[in-house]
Amino acid sequence: MSLTPEDVVTKQFQHVRFKEGFDPDEVDDFLDEIVVEWRKTIEENEQLKARVAELESSGAPAAEAPAPDAVPVAESAAAEPEAVAAEPDVTSTASNAAGIIARAERLHDEHVAEGEAQAAKLVGDAEAKAASIVSAAEAKQREISHKLDTERKSLEGRITELRQFERDYRLQLRNYFEQKLADLDGPGSATTGAGASSLGL
Repeated sequence: MSLTPEDVVTKQFQHVRFKEGFDPDEVDDFLDEIVVEWRKTIEENEQLKARVAELESSGAPAAEAPAPDAVPVAESAAAEPEAVAAEPDVTSTASNAAGIIARAERLHDEHVAEGEAQAAKLVGDAEAKAASIVSAAEAKQREISHKLDTERKSLEGRITELRQFERDYRLQLRNYFEQKLADLDGPGSATTGAGASSLGL
């Protein structure tokens, strides 16, 4: 299936999911330039083909046209070399036209191949850029996730330490108060209380 200018005009590219990438307007403008040049080449090709057909159709009867009966034999003999000389001109003109058409077609093919290569390069570069951006974003996400996970584990460890400290502190307070209560309830506390009452305390 041959590529036409309309194929280039109607070609739709997938948009990348990130802001970075090629400017779609710039790509469209470049493709429009390709289409304009392509259409010019096609139009020139058609004109050259029409010109070759015109030359071939006008040259063939002139070469085959018979000499009029009223022409003397000497003039007829003189006219024959001219007709023979004219025939190579038509052939060379047709050959030149065919060469021009071949060159035009070659240039057309080169322009088309260059446009396709440029389009493929633009698409490849855009895909590579998108893949690079996605890879960088995934690496950043993994780094942030690892950092947050490390911080979470550190905070959980700190919370565990604080809870253990609270339990130990409560236990020490309880033991301290129980010891003091036991000291108050002991045998020495009654003597101390009697001495204090005798002093008027």
